[in-house]
Amino acid sequence: MTAKVSESGQGARASSPAIVSLNQISKTFSNGTIALREMSLDIRQGEFITLLGPSGCGKSTVLRILTSLTSPTTGRVEWPMEQSGQDEHEMSFVFQEPTLMPWATVFGNVWLPLRLKGISKKLAHDRVMEALEMVGLAGFSESYPRELSGGMKMRVSIARALVTKPKVLLMDEPFAALDEITRFKLNNDILHLWETFGWTVVFVTHSVFESVYLSNRIVVMAARPGRVVNDMTLDAPYPRGDEFRTSAEYGDYCRTVSDALHAAMDANDHL
Repeated sequence: MTAKVSESGQGARASSPAIVSLNQISKTFSNGTIALREMSLDIRQGEFITLLGPSGCGKSTVLRILTSLTSPTTGRVEWPMEQSGQDEHEMSFVFQEPTLMPWATVFGNVWLPLRLKGISKKLAHDRVMEALEMVGLAGFSESYPRELSGGMKMRVSIARALVTKPKVLLMDEPFAALDEITRFKLNNDILHLWETFGWTVVFVTHSVFESVYLSNRIVVMAARPGRVVNDMTLDAPYPRGDEFRTSAEYGDYCRTVSDALHAAMDANDHL
């Protein structure tokens, strides 16, 4: 079977409404580094969209702009669904590192976002336990981070993001530091949760293989300055598993995306 890749995001979900749009976003840091230049991107309801590119291409900066952790120098972020009276502006962020509080239990770490909203431990209990159940850690609620493996710590971080029941989940290379077996397992778990709950996921990676396995849309970025150079929709169906990962179709997708990434890097060389 030949892998089908559609450019410019013209896949099955292209007709879904944009829940957030980046319009001509540029970001220049105080040291003069141009992280992004005139980047425009529509993120649609229910997509699993991956930002793929080399280190320094502005992938993480895009996520931080989406969450207002940093502001664009020029351009704007728009939430069209809000204009139609629907509150879609609910996001959670999973960082590269778990960033857990070492003095707090697993329960306490997952409770934190709700606690900051003034929700008591008693009222938060069921939601925290539900989030831990989602990531397979219900039996570890009273454990401390020092007692957990790297993969389990990342599961706690994911549960902390899920406890707020977000509509948009932003993930900044969350599995990059993990061993391959743990990474594969967490890839499968996050796909299962995405399919089950219908979130919109914006995922950052520099791994072609991970991007193809997870995504139905891949946005390839070039660095210096960061910008979109290719926007591809992958038509491979879900659910995906080991059979897909070892298929000729997966290999074809990886070659196509790898070629696009190399073309993006060549574009930088000719600037």
